[in-house]
Amino acid sequence: MQKGFTRRPKAEEPAPANHGKNYITPAGIERLKEERHFLITKDRPAVVQVVAWAASNGDRSENADYQYSKRRLRQIDGRVRFLTKRIEAAEVVDPEAPRTGLRATRAFFGATVRYANAAGEERVVSIVGTDEVDLDRGHVSWESPLGRALMKAGEYDEVVLRAPGGTETLTVLEVRYERIAVEPFRVPAAFDGATKGLDR
Repeated sequence: MQKGFTRRPKAEEPAPANHGKNYITPAGIERLKEERHFLITKDRPAVVQVVAWAASNGDRSENADYQYSKRRLRQIDGRVRFLTKRIEAAEVVDPEAPRTGLRATRAFFGATVRYANAAGEERVVSIVGTDEVDLDRGHVSWESPLGRALMKAGEYDEVVLRAPGGTETLTVLEVRYERIAVEPFRVPAAFDGATKGLDR
């Protein structure tokens, strides 16, 4: 058995800086683009239609439909701006891309890692971008305490997880690179009825 080592970050060691980069997987960037496309081409036009209809009904100051729709329009525009910034700053990293040397055997962004805690309980996580976090699927951010603890670790290495709940030593059992399935963007169920009743 290969003998690992315990990697303990120095207290003065600065946290990895992303310099504004938004590391993300191919599936993750597609989801952001799909959501933005939906907001711009479907959701926003529908709300604009509601605003126009509500404005034609008289006093806007006491018009609940108008006030709500204007607020919703601001929310959509804010979300579109946020998504645009995230997409423009995206650094797409494909977990399935060929890797050599340490890049193939140690945990970096896009790695799927199997590890065990001190009690011997095993868990598998994939290191993804902040826009792809999904704890139900075991997707953790590379900037999270767990993601940082696992970064650059190889099989049989021991790493120290420093989280708000305390400090824990983990043993890395396996590092692999494979496709990471990200939950696709889904059109909100309420959208179908967004403009119903406008022809009354």
